[in-house]
Amino acid sequence: MGQGSAPPGERAAQPRQAPTLADERASEDADPSREPAPQDLSAAKVASPPPAAAAPSMTAPSVAGPTGYRGGAKGRAGTGKEPRVGSMSGADMSKRATGGQRAGAAGLAASKKAEGRLAHKKRAKSKRASTQKPRKRPVRAPSSSKPPGFKGLADDEKGEASRREAPLDRRPVGDTAFKSVAAAPLSTFSADVDTASYSNVRKFLRRNILPPPASVRIEEMINYFQYDYAPPAANSDHPFAAHVEVAQAPWNAKHRLVRVGIKGKEIARQHRPSTNLVFLLDVSGSMGSRGKLPLLKYAIRLLIEQLGPDDRVAIVTYAGESGVALETTSVDSQGRRQIEAVVGGLTASGSTHGSDGLRLAYEQAVRGFAKGGINRVILASDGDFNVGITDRRKLERMITAKARSGVFLTVLGMGMGNYKDDTLEMLARKGNGNYAYLDNRREARKVLVDQLLGTLVTIAKDVKLQVEFNPAKASAYRLIGYDNRRLAARDFADDSKDAGEIGAGHTVTALYEVVPAGVSVAGVKLKYAQPKVSAGASDELLTVKIRYKTPTGSKSALLEQPVVDEGKRLLDAHRDFQFAAAVAAFGMLLRNPAYVPGLQMSAVLEMARPGVGGDRRGHREDFLALVRQAMRLRR
Repeated sequence: MGQGSAPPGERAAQPRQAPTLADERASEDADPSREPAPQDLSAAKVASPPPAAAAPSMTAPSVAGPTGYRGGAKGRAGTGKEPRVGSMSGADMSKRATGGQRAGAAGLAASKKAEGRLAHKKRAKSKRASTQKPRKRPVRAPSSSKPPGFKGLADDEKGEASRREAPLDRRPVGDTAFKSVAAAPLSTFSADVDTASYSNVRKFLRRNILPPPASVRIEEMINYFQYDYAPPAANSDHPFAAHVEVAQAPWNAKHRLVRVGIKGKEIARQHRPSTNLVFLLDVSGSMGSRGKLPLLKYAIRLLIEQLGPDDRVAIVTYAGESGVALETTSVDSQGRRQIEAVVGGLTASGSTHGSDGLRLAYEQAVRGFAKGGINRVILASDGDFNVGITDRRKLERMITAKARSGVFLTVLGMGMGNYKDDTLEMLARKGNGNYAYLDNRREARKVLVDQLLGTLVTIAKDVKLQVEFNPAKASAYRLIGYDNRRLAARDFADDSKDAGEIGAGHTVTALYEVVPAGVSVAGVKLKYAQPKVSAGASDELLTVKIRYKTPTGSKSALLEQPVVDEGKRLLDAHRDFQFAAAVAAFGMLLRNPAYVPGLQMSAVLEMARPGVGGDRRGHREDFLALVRQAMRLRR
């Protein structure tokens, strides 16, 4: 199936050729609750029975007594029980009424006395306040989630926003500071191809809200975009190629910016291995709003259109109780009708028992295991794991153990009102998979159609990068982003340590800000002011080392590449270099501006513009629009 194939229910409305950029942009903000019509309507829904008529109440109506009424007779006072109808004579009822009136009068008098005491205290407090000097209170940043420029959410999103756990925290978050090359010449981290943070940041900005700094993961923003790296040669021993470029840092003319890029080998769609997919779908009540379950149905239909008779699909749902909605089914003509019937009948209700669903999904994946093929669970959720295993360490151990079976995990975040998506990010990381956030139909097409092979086909696992800096050329460095992907130097050669995965055709980009030798940097105390090096020392600035395993391997291979700084200016660097630098700068301005002092959003726009051309889907042009929106919100 081609990249532009429409889901089954949209064949009558759209031509089969690839949609234009205008079509995609028009559909991006379309109502995702407007689902495509199912391809097959033979599976009729069972109508819910009408609600039963309410039975007439047998309880006698209560009569409101005067203020302070406590039930009359002393023996029954405070019991809260109503007398049974017909159990008392008229005289008894008269006595109870009289007693209730006396009690009510007493209660009213007590109430007035209490009000008098309270009024006296208020007058005394007011008098003291008028004779005292006003205290100076510290000025605090507003905790409201409505920054300047907030115009309010759409009506269908207000309910979701009201369920946020706390106001958005706008304080800058800490990042790793510069490290001395003399004290720590090695920088080690795990590869990351997740992109969810960029989509989440985009969602906030399009709602006229500045994103909370903790939601800005800069490496995911950089890696949201594809870069023009050359793939490995056909006869290469490695499944990817490494590319390194050095140029002037945009925010500090004395510093250097190093871009480390990896490009995975590309696989033709017709050569894709057979696929065994298990959709694990959150259908809890929190998924019922627009932009969640309706958008998820659309995304599933997109993906199914890319599969064929050699592929198999199962569907597991979870909400309160987990269950298999569809056993493993071949994606032939009959199977497509079965899949469509199940997807079309999904509704949202109940609480989220995510852990039981995970166990059941992995069981289904193991039963339908495709030897030599793609075996993957695709979890789609808004991240509200509020029932079942809520302990992160237990979830991590469970997912790590399941990943050893050869079944990898893809996580799709759906319409999260709560920006705390770290649980979903952790699941993808421990499950040997990737994490994307679907906020509109264009994003669904990007992840599940345009980048289908990268999303599903893993070409290398446990990919680790280590950069060794030459103290003769660099005095300090800082890795931008990858805060939860850092590894100890000793972990690089330890094959028991888990790391990230790279899919077919994927690009991975990391940026280092480097302080050249002889240039001082605030906060870094150098052990050697002038490093002693041998006469035959290399001119290399650094060496990039990459370790990885094959998708089924247990022993890692090593790739090394030395790098010399040729002294490029920023304007001389590749346009992709300039664009990646602009995305990183934008992320730092949103997350922690202290690392880009004096940099303005307008400079980010100028930096990004050279790299916009040639972007067929318009994602880079949209980045410029997001920068402009952030500029408006900061005024």
